[in-house]
Amino acid sequence: MSHDAKKTVRFAALQALERIQKGGAYSNLLLNEEIKKGQLSAKDSRLLTELVYGTVSRQLLLEFYLKPFIANAKKIDAWVKLLLELSIYQLYFLDRIPDHAILNEAVDIAKVRGNVGIGKFVNGVLRNIKRQGLPDTATIDDPIERLATQISMPQWLTKRLVEEIGMEQTKQLGISLFSPSQVSLRVDTRKITRKQAIESLAQEGIEAIESAISEYGIIAKKGFVAKSQLFNDGLLTIQDESSMLVAPALQIENKHQVLDACAAPGGKTTHIASFLAAQENGQVTALDIHKQKVRLIEENAIRMHVEDVVKTKELDARKVSNTFAQSSFDRILVDAPCSGLGLMRRKPDIKYVKKPEDLQSLRTIQLEILESVAPSLKTSGILVYSTCTILPEENQEVVKRFLQKHPEFELMEVTVNEKLNASLKEKMLTIFPHQYYTDGFFISCLRKKTMR
Repeated sequence: MSHDAKKTVRFAALQALERIQKGGAYSNLLLNEEIKKGQLSAKDSRLLTELVYGTVSRQLLLEFYLKPFIANAKKIDAWVKLLLELSIYQLYFLDRIPDHAILNEAVDIAKVRGNVGIGKFVNGVLRNIKRQGLPDTATIDDPIERLATQISMPQWLTKRLVEEIGMEQTKQLGISLFSPSQVSLRVDTRKITRKQAIESLAQEGIEAIESAISEYGIIAKKGFVAKSQLFNDGLLTIQDESSMLVAPALQIENKHQVLDACAAPGGKTTHIASFLAAQENGQVTALDIHKQKVRLIEENAIRMHVEDVVKTKELDARKVSNTFAQSSFDRILVDAPCSGLGLMRRKPDIKYVKKPEDLQSLRTIQLEILESVAPSLKTSGILVYSTCTILPEENQEVVKRFLQKHPEFELMEVTVNEKLNASLKEKMLTIFPHQYYTDGFFISCLRKKTMR
């Protein structure tokens, strides 16, 4: 087997983990690339995804497990540590692969990638772990450090979340991130009902159920949706359920002029567009700072058959007030650039790369965008500010700061279905990733008042 060790899924997983660790790529993009490059079968692609996501999402926990077994960690190459962590993940979290196969393959990879000596070292460490068993996180005295290790989340982030939602909820949130993301889809309900979409997919062997939180959403439980007829015909698009709540929150009428200030890749733009009518002169103007991303929005609009009401423009959202006249729009969406900490299930490495200071610099940008778009909203128009993050620094605090400066705006309650009422606090909506297994998300609605 040794000479073929480089061709195995585990070798590919190790390579992917190294690139992620070096900060070379986000896990989700990298995996797509590796799968394409390796021309892997569906079964091997699944295993590769499971190995990489599983190891990355539990990185801090696996480091804790490994630590007692390697005396001088500094002397060990980074890839050897990764190989050991990948092996511990397989031994203790996957039950389909026999232990001896995991050990043999790890030793083979160590020999091919390093030398016989490293192979012996890897073998010795893994056999010791099997003999002695893993250390217990209960031995960590500090409660925040203990929880941070259990859920494999940096201590600063664990602490912030505990302040926000308490110990128990943070634990549930962290553990939920170890489960894979669901594939959710938005149905173009103008042309087909959710029930019809589910029945149509079932004929192609794709099992789907209705979303509980969005009346436009379905969740695919089994099967490959992107190859389905409905997807092909532009009646479905892949979008997280929490993102589907944004367009309805704008309360759009078919004749409205809408601005989507940070629009790429265009999921929310096309959803906004589905509420507009070209014959009533309804239109959404979608902006993005990058040319290739503007192209992406246009492609999505064509695929979803809404190009007649979508207009795109390459523009930095912070320059809206210099580009568009005052009171140009009935509705404005600012789905702001943010830390993306609501996406930790989909991009598990994001929790290790973000730092507290990132939140501060992002907050500055978020406020600049809100400042810039505010004059372009008509009186009694609605501005929705949303993010895919879950910390107040980028959410509630940004809104409150903006309102302090702009007495002409008032906070109105986000319209949601009953199920989500419990997630409304001070009229703003925060969805945490463990509550409905969606992305974490924040939505707030601001109305421009008639100033007397």
